[in-house]
Amino acid sequence: MKRLKNEPSSTRRCKLSHLLLVIGALYLVFLAFKFRHFLEIAAMVSGGDSYVGLDSFSMVKDVEDSDLSKSFFSSVYKDTFHRKLEDNRNQNAPMMPSKEPLEEEKRGGTKTIKPIQYPYGRITGEFMRRRNATRNFSPFERMADEAWLLGLKAWEEVENYDGKEIGQSSLYEGKIESCPLWVSMSGEEFAGGEKLMLLPCGLAAGSSITIVGTPHHAHQEYVPQLTRLRNGDGTVMISQFMIELQGLKSVEGEDPPKILHLNPRLRGDWSRHPVIEHNTCYRMQWGTAQRCDGLPSKKDEDMLVDEHLRCEKWMRDDNVDSKESKTTSWFKRFIGREQKPEVTWPFPFVEGKLFVLTLRAGVDGYHISVGGRHVTSFPYRPGFTLEDATGLAIKGDMDVHSIFATSLPRSHPSFSPQRVLEMSEKWKAHPLPKRPIQVFIGILSATNHFAERMAVRKTWMQSSAIKSSNVVARFFVALNPRKEVNAVLKKEAAYFGDIVILPFMDRYELVVLKTIAICEFGVQNVSAAYIMKCDDDTFVRVDTVLKEIDRTSRSKSLYMGNLNLLHRPLRNGKWAVTFEEWPEAVYPPYANGPGYVISSDIAKFVIAQHGKQSLRLFKMEDVSMGMWVEQFNSSTPVQYSHNWKFCQYGCMENYYTAHYQSPRQMICLWDKLARGRAQCCNFR
Repeated sequence: MKRLKNEPSSTRRCKLSHLLLVIGALYLVFLAFKFRHFLEIAAMVSGGDSYVGLDSFSMVKDVEDSDLSKSFFSSVYKDTFHRKLEDNRNQNAPMMPSKEPLEEEKRGGTKTIKPIQYPYGRITGEFMRRRNATRNFSPFERMADEAWLLGLKAWEEVENYDGKEIGQSSLYEGKIESCPLWVSMSGEEFAGGEKLMLLPCGLAAGSSITIVGTPHHAHQEYVPQLTRLRNGDGTVMISQFMIELQGLKSVEGEDPPKILHLNPRLRGDWSRHPVIEHNTCYRMQWGTAQRCDGLPSKKDEDMLVDEHLRCEKWMRDDNVDSKESKTTSWFKRFIGREQKPEVTWPFPFVEGKLFVLTLRAGVDGYHISVGGRHVTSFPYRPGFTLEDATGLAIKGDMDVHSIFATSLPRSHPSFSPQRVLEMSEKWKAHPLPKRPIQVFIGILSATNHFAERMAVRKTWMQSSAIKSSNVVARFFVALNPRKEVNAVLKKEAAYFGDIVILPFMDRYELVVLKTIAICEFGVQNVSAAYIMKCDDDTFVRVDTVLKEIDRTSRSKSLYMGNLNLLHRPLRNGKWAVTFEEWPEAVYPPYANGPGYVISSDIAKFVIAQHGKQSLRLFKMEDVSMGMWVEQFNSSTPVQYSHNWKFCQYGCMENYYTAHYQSPRQMICLWDKLARGRAQCCNFR
């Protein structure tokens, strides 16, 4: 019997059923092996309470009844550090708590804030720690994961640290056991280490450092920027070295401050002449350079440093002042004035030849002599003290034969929190108000910035708006590798009640996590209409910022600050950003980080997106905020308010905020404001 063409084949049916059976069997085997993992994921995604983490951080409200063992931030950052990103677009997106209000309970007359349980899914804790070995973390995730684990360990050490030990510690009292009057190193010892000589107690007026070395002969380097100027030839001969007095770095990932940067350039400077350049670098930002190029500086009183010229004269290979000297010589002979012979010295450094350099700390600045002859002087920059110069670094094209530092101080007074922190009732923060406020100010700070926080407490945190609780300000601080520093921080937080301790080891690259914490605090712990972010070296004219906010429209969301438009990421150098980190050609419009304001609806959007695990992060926190505001602006109109008076670098007349202000400058600015003048004290 003939089979019809459209009749289904039994053989084909058999093969299809067999295939389906095989697929089903494989699926059952897969489930059998992975079922336990699926249960773990399901339990965590369902928001169950089976996983209990370390909840041991809090905002301290009172000296006697505060309890640092209660946390409302630890779970947030635990999720941040233990979550796998879902795609490259939403890189490094930590989770934030839900909008549920934090529970409060009264105990002993004070409020203790309990951690909330999050209803959305999260994968945290021991489960993620067990799976870390099989997962590919991004560099940011690995950094955050390490910071979280180190932070847990650091806080456990602080919890076990005896309170009596704090008062007796050498750190708190400012006593350092070994403060020798002199320190020396041979060239072999210097080269075999980190090319850094420790100055245990810094310097004092009269201290001197003598360095014996030999500059290298010039070597060839390729400079891409010169290719266009020289028709394809981008090579240049370079011989230079750097001698730097450095301070202690605040957080991991941030370069230590350069209190004095001395850079002799034998060859390779853009001027094509030998040059000695001086500068300072504070929080990875350079000041204005002083360049000595062989021409003497002016003898005006304000140009002298301890009666020394800033730049001495040396012989040059050009004829810059030859005509002037001939004219002057002829005129002096014409009027009968006796001409004194002039001694001219060559540039003090020669390739391949030994030199002896002495760096001496004077009353007004540093003085550099080479071969016994004064060469340059550099005035002290505000913000640094001699005691801060705790390290000497030498790098570049130079062989070091020996270093000898003498007349060093025996103690380090500025290193003592006891001498900086003024435990007075008038500097304590008011309790958080129960009513809505106008602005919440989150201040980013580092663990050992005791002097900076004290200067802020004594100056702009005493403004009328903050004293009346219409504005609330709090410091946001992560942990330090030294348990003594963390213990003193804990004591400081317990007394002043204005510090939010974040449970991870502080790193420069993780500052964006502090910004999210500021948004969370401003929305959940205080009902603020606006949230401002600034640094602990930013001086804020609070009343003026409030007036500037009042001038804006209340009907639109607000993003206010010193705005940058069409900024391009740097692809080379210290601040280089890879294409994997930022593939776009330009950054979104963003306000500079030292001081900006957002409305509360933007902060709520950031927290909501964070909770949905769809908040894209970037290692530059101010760019991240600009990116979030741009995303928010796509659905809700945002009023971008730009003003240069939110100063990024230093200070300007009639400023709103002034950046890079040392504790001394903070006091000076506050005194000027008290006299009704919004004037700068000086420029870095």
